[in-house]
Amino acid sequence: MKQGFLTTHVLDTYSGTPGKYIKVDLYFIKKNRKKIITIVLNKDGRSNKPLLKDNNFIKGEYELVFHIGKYYKKITTLPKTPFLNEVIIRFGISNTNEHYHIPLLVSPWSYSTYKGN
Repeated sequence: MKQGFLTTHVLDTYSGTPGKYIKVDLYFIKKNRKKIITIVLNKDGRSNKPLLKDNNFIKGEYELVFHIGKYYKKITTLPKTPFLNEVIIRFGISNTNEHYHIPLLVSPWSYSTYKGN
């Protein structure tokens, strides 16, 4: 069996472009949140390498926090308190042999996600 891994990317539906240079935090959820990694997406709105892989890719509940408020403040005018500041996606990994891909489609006022591969 092959070992699975976790990746993500952001598509900015407001601009019709990749969500480049967005900060993303990954947490493992047990009784408390434990931060695993903080990354900044590349110019294509993707991580340069998997967020989790090998022995670190284990079953459990996780959370991705996308800091999109800061991203949109750089490219458009937003209120002092933006409608969306952090987009949090909580998800579970149940099969460590699969590729889990968590894409985020986002604008300053909405977002959606799905399990990609």
